[in-house]
Amino acid sequence: LGLLYQEYRDKSTRQEIETRRLQDSQTDPEESSPSEETPSEAEPTSTIESKAPPQISLLRNSNSRFNLWQDLPEIRSSGVLSILQPDEIKLQEAMFELVTSEASYYKSLNLLVSHFMENERLKKILHQSEAHILFSNVLDVMAVSERFLLDLEQRVEENIVISDVCDIVYQHTVNHFSVYITYVSNQTYQERAYKQLLQDKPAFREVISQLELDPKCKGLSFSSFLILPFQRITRLKLLVQNILKKVEEKSDRETTALDAHKELETVVKACNEGVRKMSRTEQMISIQKKLEFKIKSVPIISHSRWLLKQGELQQMNGPKTSRTLRTKKLFREIYLFLFNDLLVICRQIPGDKYQVFDSAPRGLLRVEELEDQGQSLANVFILRLLENADDREASYMLKASSQSEMKRWMISLAPNRRTKFVSFTSRLVDCPQIQCVHPYVAQQPDELSLELADVLNILDKTDDGWIFGERLHDQERGWFPSSMGEEILNPKIRAQNLKECFRVHKSDDSQRRKLGSRNRQ
Repeated sequence: LGLLYQEYRDKSTRQEIETRRLQDSQTDPEESSPSEETPSEAEPTSTIESKAPPQISLLRNSNSRFNLWQDLPEIRSSGVLSILQPDEIKLQEAMFELVTSEASYYKSLNLLVSHFMENERLKKILHQSEAHILFSNVLDVMAVSERFLLDLEQRVEENIVISDVCDIVYQHTVNHFSVYITYVSNQTYQERAYKQLLQDKPAFREVISQLELDPKCKGLSFSSFLILPFQRITRLKLLVQNILKKVEEKSDRETTALDAHKELETVVKACNEGVRKMSRTEQMISIQKKLEFKIKSVPIISHSRWLLKQGELQQMNGPKTSRTLRTKKLFREIYLFLFNDLLVICRQIPGDKYQVFDSAPRGLLRVEELEDQGQSLANVFILRLLENADDREASYMLKASSQSEMKRWMISLAPNRRTKFVSFTSRLVDCPQIQCVHPYVAQQPDELSLELADVLNILDKTDDGWIFGERLHDQERGWFPSSMGEEILNPKIRAQNLKECFRVHKSDDSQRRKLGSRNRQ
């Protein structure tokens, strides 16, 4: 617990990667027998109830070096490790990790406030409005974390064997975690303000650099502290998932874990939506200013519309019979803006403007790949507009710069088109999988940002090093470089990953089934 949260999180995820590597290398990974009975909590608790509860003050004793529940002196001396089954010990560790990581997170938040926000020199440099944008409601976030940690700590101190933590997670998520939505939704303003201050105020830049060099920060940047709340709320959901995978099926603890997970997922989605809404609105305004309509004008800006992909493609001139022409004469440049509900086809004109000559609803687009057509027609596909701007069907033969770019356009234009491999939602028994070993930040709207230890189903891949994947813990899809991950080769580990995810999301499935049943009625 002497670690700052950034260090704790990095260590934890790398440990997760190594564990999965080890499991993947085993030809017959150890599996818990379904016939093994998980002992009831009454057995161990009744045996040790008379002993004094352990004094594990995580909030106050931030220098504790015990990262594992079973390494605590109170646990080792109690004899409880010889009573509990291995599965229950794993569950205790999963619950304890949630508590200790919150303690580490609170320590980092405290440093952000005491070392940076409350620094007298920084206060004099920053205008009140600048400080508000930069630090937002971090004091509210820290107060919520402190209250949450105190409740978790009290639960740990009630008994040597932790009864549950997900009921506490649920209560705090429902009643207090809305502060995270406020903080994270401010992220776009925060990043912009920070860059602007570094650029415009040399005194600010100097103070921040000096504060970062303080040994307390352990070489970590100011921006790594600013992003803590978003990282924590996402990680908390994964920690609850980890508990959910280890609790007894159809038990009270499974019910509370499912409830906590569902509420956390709601908060995380609201956080993501808050960030996207701000950047999407600005992006749509910028695009509208660049478009000039040769056809009947289409209003671009809408609260329910956002950009999925944009870029240049080569359009084939003339009928398909002219394929024997030289490549230079065969194609001309066009530019596509693809939104979640609309495609706009343009030609670039001087002054960073685009002249729109066709459009179609996204639901009325079809794509078809041309195969074995020779070098000049490599990476070519046909785009059909079932109903274009003139209310008629139109076809375009388009050439992409690479195989990955062609596949990325085809999947974006026609999302329901079958991919090479089947998705998680199809409930396939096996599917290629990859785990992330290098973090990746999406560069394009159709890409997926990856965190260390993310596990994804591979839906499609290209020869030039790109993968279209579906992350198991949230079903988010997107492209990323194949060099960011390592393929999981052991089919038993892949099956185990899928089984765990089906279990985590089974409450979502039952909800969908109820809705489907109501709709049919």
